Amino acid sequence: MFRAPVWRAVAALAVIAISLAFALTTAPRLGLDLRGGTQLVFEAKDSPTVKADAAATDRALDVLRQRADALGVVDPTLVRSGEKRIIVELPGVLDPRQAAEVIGRTAQLAFHPVLGAGDSSGVRDENGEPLRLGPAAITGDGVSDAVEQSDPQRGPGWWVRIDFRDAGAWQRLTGAAACEPQGDPKRRIAIVLDQEIISSPPLDPSIPCRTGIPGGGADITGSFTHEEARDLAVLIKGGALPVPLTLVEQRTVGPTLGAAAIEASAQAAVAGLVLTAVFIVAVYRVSGLLAAVALACYGLISYAALVAMGATFTLPGLAGFVLAIGMAIDANVLVFERAREEHGSRRGLGRALDLGFRNAWSAIADSNVTTLIAAGLLFWLASGPVKGFGVTLAIGVLASLVSAMVITRVLVHSVIGRIGPRASGLASQGAVRSWLARRNPRLMAARRLWLAVAGGLAVVAVAGLLVRGLNVGVEFTGGRLVEFATSKPVPADVAGQAVARAGFPSAVVQSTDDGVAVRAASLGLDEVARIEQALAPHGGEVSKTREEFIGPSLGEELRRNALVALGVAVAMQLLYLAIRFRWTFGAAAVLALLVDVAVVVGLFAWLGKPIDGIFVAAMLTIVGYSVNDKVVVFDRVRELWTSRGGFAAAVDGAIVQTLPRTVNTGLGALFILVALMVFGGDSLRDFSIALVAGIVTGTLSSAFVAGPAAVVLARFDRRPPAPPAGRTAPRDRTGSGAVV
Repeated sequence: MFRAPVWRAVAALAVIAISLAFALTTAPRLGLDLRGGTQLVFEAKDSPTVKADAAATDRALDVLRQRADALGVVDPTLVRSGEKRIIVELPGVLDPRQAAEVIGRTAQLAFHPVLGAGDSSGVRDENGEPLRLGPAAITGDGVSDAVEQSDPQRGPGWWVRIDFRDAGAWQRLTGAAACEPQGDPKRRIAIVLDQEIISSPPLDPSIPCRTGIPGGGADITGSFTHEEARDLAVLIKGGALPVPLTLVEQRTVGPTLGAAAIEASAQAAVAGLVLTAVFIVAVYRVSGLLAAVALACYGLISYAALVAMGATFTLPGLAGFVLAIGMAIDANVLVFERAREEHGSRRGLGRALDLGFRNAWSAIADSNVTTLIAAGLLFWLASGPVKGFGVTLAIGVLASLVSAMVITRVLVHSVIGRIGPRASGLASQGAVRSWLARRNPRLMAARRLWLAVAGGLAVVAVAGLLVRGLNVGVEFTGGRLVEFATSKPVPADVAGQAVARAGFPSAVVQSTDDGVAVRAASLGLDEVARIEQALAPHGGEVSKTREEFIGPSLGEELRRNALVALGVAVAMQLLYLAIRFRWTFGAAAVLALLVDVAVVVGLFAWLGKPIDGIFVAAMLTIVGYSVNDKVVVFDRVRELWTSRGGFAAAVDGAIVQTLPRTVNTGLGALFILVALMVFGGDSLRDFSIALVAGIVTGTLSSAFVAGPAAVVLARFDRRPPAPPAGRTAPRDRTGSGAVV
C-alpha cells in the first residue's frame, strides 16, 4: 500500500541529488550585463555580387570569429541569429568604438597600381592628395599572413608585414611601377581598404625595372601605433567579409555595475526567500515549514536546470529566477487550502491531504500553462537579455511543479501522521476564510457597480496616455542610451547644459544622485566620449557604466514584436480558457486582463517610467499571473455551479473560497518584489513596480471584473452546467491505494 509514496520519495531524492551534483560541478554562464563587456549585433546586407542569406552570414561569422580571436578577447561568443544577424559578445571589452571598428569592418583589401594624380573626385591618399587608380592587381584573398612588427634599428613606429600567396603577382606589380621615374605618382602602390587608401608608398630607387620585389612579402608603413598596426593586421589576416555588415544593436556594461547587479539579486533572493518562508510557516505551521524546505529545493532544482542547459544568466533572468520563488508557493497554497476544505468535511488529515493534492491538480495545471504561454512568447519574440527572463520563468514553473507535487507531498506525508491536527496547520479554515464565511458577501449583486469602477480606472489610465504620453525607451525608438557614474551629484539642468554644449541640445538627459543618463537618436561613439568630457568639470570623476545602441530598423522590429507578443498572449489566453471552460469565461478573463494592462501602462505614463524590454517582460508576466488567478476562480465556479443553484451564487462562492489562496499567493510574490525594489537597481525597481501594480490589480480584477463580466455574459451561453471530470472523491480501497 506504500508503493506510490515510496516511488515519489525515490524520485524526489534522485532529482535533488542530480540537481546538487550539477550545482556543485557546473559554473554558471554569466551574461555581459553581469560580468561586463560589449555586445554587438550586426545585420548582413546584400552586396552588388553576393546576396545576404544564411550561407553568406555563416561565412561572415567565421571571419568575425577569427578577428575576435586575433584581438585576444577571452571567451568571445559569436552566434548567428535568424538568417541575417550575428550576435557578438566580447567579455571585458569596454571600448565599443574599437570593437565595432575592428570586428565589423568589411575589410575589402586590394593592391592597385597608381595611374597618376587624380582630380577632386578621385580617391585621396593618406595625405589627402587625390590619386587615379588602376584595377586591383591583388585582392585580400591573395594575402597568406599579416602581422604587426617594429624594429628600433629602423626607427620608431610600427608597420604591418604581409606575405602573398602568389609571389609572382606582387613582383609583376612592383616591377611595372619601378619603371616609372622618381617622384612620379605612378611609381607608388596604393593599398586600399574598404575604398580608402591606407598607404601608398613609393618604390625604393634600388628596385630595378621589370624585376620588382621578389620574395612574396611587403611592409605596409605609416604612422601606426601598436594598436593601429595590430588592428590592421587582424583585418588583413582575417580576410574580407563576404557581405557588408551594419551595426544594429550595441550594449556595453561595466564590470562594477554587473557585480553590483549580482550582489543585489542575491540579497533580494535571500530576503525574499526568508520572508516567504516565514509567512508560509506562520499560516500553515508544520506543513508550511516543510513547504519552505521544498521551496529551497525548488531553488536548487531551478538553478541546476539552468546551468545544465548552459543557459546564460542575465539581469532580467536573475529577476525572473527570484520572482519565480514567490510564484512557486502558489501550488503549495492551492493544495493546503484544498486540504483544509477536505478536513473540514470530517476527513482525517492523511485523507484530506491526498484529496487536496488530487483536487487541486486541475487548477495548478491550468494556471501553470498560462504562465508557460507568457514565458514562451518572451523567448520567441523578445531579444537580448529579456530572453533570459523567459527561460528562467519557464524553468521556474516546471521546477515549482516538481517541488510542490513531489517534494512537498513526500515531506508532508512523512510527518502528517506523527503530529496533531493543530500543529499541521491544515485543521482550521484560516482567519480569512472564517471571516468571509461569517460575512458571506454577495459581490455579484453589485456587479454593475464593480464594472463601472473598472471602467473608470481604465479611463484614468487612458487619460495618462493622452496627457503625459509614454516614455518609450531607446530599445523601441532606436538611438543610443549612455549612463555615466559621477563622483558627485550633477543637477539635471547643469547636466543638460553640459550635454547641449557638447553638441546635443535635443538629447534627453536624466540625473540621479550618483550618475547621469543621456539618450539621443543620433549619438555616435565619438560623441559619447565628447559628452563624457563635458560632464567631467561638473561631476568630478566620470566613468561610463552602461551603453545601449539600437538601430532604427531593429527598434521598429522590437516595437512590433512587443505589440505582437502582448496581442498573441491575450489571444492565446482567451483560446485556452475557452477550450478548458466556456467562451464566456475566456471573454470575461480577457476583459479583466485588458483592465490590468491598461492600469499598469497608465500608471507608468503618469509616473513617466520608461517603456522598454524589461517592462514588456513584466507585462507578459502580469498577463500570466492574472490569468492564473482567474483560472483558479473559474475552476471553482465550474465545481460549484449546478443546475439547482444560480450562476451568480456560484461565482460568489468561488470568490469567497479561493480568496485565501489568492491573498496568500499574492503576499508571497509581493515579498519577493519588495525585496527586488529595495535591493535592485533602477531597471529592476521599475520592473518590480510594474509587477506589484499588476499583481494587486490582477487579484482585484478576478473578483470585481472577471466575475461580474462572466455573470453578465452568461445570458449569451444557455448551456447547462457540467460537472467537472475527476472531482468525485474515490471510495476507500484496499490494496495499493496508489494515487499518482
